[in-house]
Amino acid sequence: MFARAVRPLMIVLGILALVITGVLAAIRYIPIDLARGMTFASAPSSHIYDRNGVLLYEILDPNGGSRRTVTLEQVPLALRQAVIATEDATFYRNPGFSPLSLLRAAVQNLRAGRIVSGASTITQQVARQLLLGSDRHEQTLSRKAHEIWLAIRLTATLTKDDILTLYLNEMYFGNLSYGVEAAARGYFGKPVRELGLAECALIAGIAQSPVAYNPLTHPEAASDRQRTVLNLMAEEGYIDQASADRAASEPMRYAGDPYSMRAPHFAMMVREELVALVGEDALIRGGLIVETTLDWGLQERAETIVQDHLAALNAATDEAPPHRVNNAAAVVLDDAGAVRALVGSPDYWDSSIAGAVNGATALRQPGSALKPFTYAAAFASGLSPASPIADVRTVFRTHEGNPYIPVNYDGEYHGLVSLREALAGSYNVAAVRLLDTIGVQALPDLVRRLGIDTLNQPERQGLALTLGGAEVRLFDLTAAYASLAAAGARVTPYLVESIRDADGTVLYSYTASSREQVLDPRVAYLVTDVLADPSARAAVFGRNSALDLPFPAAVKTGTTNLWRDNWTVGYTTAWTVGVWVGNADGSPMEDASGVTGAAPIWNSLMRVTHRQAPAAFAAPDGLVAVEVCALSGLLPGPACTRRRVEWFLEENAPADPCDMHALVTYDARTGEPATADTPVDRRAVRSQTTWPAEVLQWAIDRGLATVPPEHHHTAMISEMETDSSRSLYLASPEDGSVYRLSTEVPDSSQRLLISAVCELCDSGGRLVVELDNSRWHEWSSPPYTVYWPLEVGEHVLSLAYEPKNGNKMESEPVVITVVSAMPQGEN
Repeated sequence: MFARAVRPLMIVLGILALVITGVLAAIRYIPIDLARGMTFASAPSSHIYDRNGVLLYEILDPNGGSRRTVTLEQVPLALRQAVIATEDATFYRNPGFSPLSLLRAAVQNLRAGRIVSGASTITQQVARQLLLGSDRHEQTLSRKAHEIWLAIRLTATLTKDDILTLYLNEMYFGNLSYGVEAAARGYFGKPVRELGLAECALIAGIAQSPVAYNPLTHPEAASDRQRTVLNLMAEEGYIDQASADRAASEPMRYAGDPYSMRAPHFAMMVREELVALVGEDALIRGGLIVETTLDWGLQERAETIVQDHLAALNAATDEAPPHRVNNAAAVVLDDAGAVRALVGSPDYWDSSIAGAVNGATALRQPGSALKPFTYAAAFASGLSPASPIADVRTVFRTHEGNPYIPVNYDGEYHGLVSLREALAGSYNVAAVRLLDTIGVQALPDLVRRLGIDTLNQPERQGLALTLGGAEVRLFDLTAAYASLAAAGARVTPYLVESIRDADGTVLYSYTASSREQVLDPRVAYLVTDVLADPSARAAVFGRNSALDLPFPAAVKTGTTNLWRDNWTVGYTTAWTVGVWVGNADGSPMEDASGVTGAAPIWNSLMRVTHRQAPAAFAAPDGLVAVEVCALSGLLPGPACTRRRVEWFLEENAPADPCDMHALVTYDARTGEPATADTPVDRRAVRSQTTWPAEVLQWAIDRGLATVPPEHHHTAMISEMETDSSRSLYLASPEDGSVYRLSTEVPDSSQRLLISAVCELCDSGGRLVVELDNSRWHEWSSPPYTVYWPLEVGEHVLSLAYEPKNGNKMESEPVVITVVSAMPQGEN
């Protein structure tokens, strides 16, 4: 056992000895010329074009990028400390390299079986950046030895402050910015001396991975990295933890210096993509000719449409005040997945709206725009657009055991509806109930196959996932919808068609590969057929809305709570367009839904892209159209008065007759069921509906069903558990429930159903609801239900039964809490 423990240590020590030996060898044989090493040869520009040869962006001197030299005194102390804490905590004490860090890296590399850590100090990074040649990116022991030797020589030649100044002026910080001055102007539009603590920490964190931590394209990753830097500064004693926490929560406002660039967000995404496609060295050598997928003519139209609609939303009218919205993003994909237009914001250069942040790749809550994938998972499990579902007040339990009670956009419940009606009408309660039926994990499993990888905490996000309770990128969501348009074959968007070097050699050419079929094409068609059904959504969205086009198109909207995010994503057989509208800082808009905020942009872009009508959506083999009862979704019988033709997977076509409707004979004079004594001339026949238990109370409240008096209390509590030993209690709400108000729903519609059970009330008397120790409502006869308008605060509800003769009886109190604003997807 001792031998097994010692062997890895000996290997690590051997590796370290080899490195040191290499350093000593390099001292004899490797010359150094600092002055020569710190000069840069000008490299030819690389050019990024659209698909028709229009120049989008010229990368000037890719070897140098933007450079602005500053003295160490011009760099804020916080930025210097952030760099040292993050990159090399022993910078002022080490000889240019850290033996302890090398040992730690050797252990990590040994365990991983490959090089995962280089343990480079600030001095080593300067040596690698300025003094090594084309081998600087190699991961070999000899190259590491060379780097360490150069770092030792730098330490012997220059002061530590000189080395830190070189680092701050020469390291690459992404966004074509070399040095902290260029980075400060490139990200924040101001000189480095004006940066605050939060901005310093963000820039210091970028150097480790300029692509992954670029805040303009990956703001969430940059924010996480910023938090890490601030915590390291606190650990080193540069700042206290309270200051780190305040800086981490400070909103960032990004804006670079304007320079010539068309489609800037797209161009910056392409520049990142070039590194992945041909490598950093090829980009540094320059001279690249890059043909992209963008159509500049369409891009110009898209930018104008976005800007014009935002201006219209912010214009005050007699009917409405300004909507307080200043940002939007749009993605346009063709049927092959090529990005033909991409608008990241209305103005890349406007710092007042954080215009440099790419809204197409930023994470936002999608609201109801995520619902179609819940329905796709349900259709794949055997349900159909005809399957009925209860859209009634329902208490769900969260992972922590707390009550969760979703509400609909219109504040109403719709009873028993088909899945077609529920999806087209974007009913929240039905969507949550459906996800509860098929299992929460079904949704993230499905969207992951379609390219959305951010629904990765379903156990925490719970049933609210289907309402947009997690964050997605517009770019990914649009691609997922494009996969529905492609009959369930995964569509992976791409930006670059080809890359050639200065000699004309093709370094990269996009080749379409066979697509992975990630969803049954029949299931994809069922979702498409619902989203493209204007009649099904008319009950909620009306006719001739911004969702309607003069050709077949599938579309879904989404609005998050407080109107923070508006979405509209839709497609035809030829194009897919996704639109997000909101504010980059997450501040709420004023009364702007997906239909009024994002849908008009989507509508305009769809009209622009379709110069001719697209082909209609075609049903694939394996689907059958069957006439069914509109309410039950089963084969209609003679009593079924509402019927429609619906699509089914062939193996799931209904075979059973409707069991909800029956023809009954009744006495035309009394309205009661006919008996043997009822005269023939008074006998009449009508259709009678037997409602499922979960919607029975809803049907009673609307006069669609009646219940004999002795059964009133069981109808009212339907699905709720009761204790038969109690004779007086509140069936709804449940004790300990928490309700959250929504700004999406009119105040008058945000009501709580109060339902009472009183088994002794048949003897007469009054049943009273006491609210916060005051008499609020009373009944003299069943049904014992009433709606209470929600008010923020903690409330105590109880019942008191006052019989005509006898003593007053009281129920156990129920305590509920009403709070404001719950993140929730809407229409």
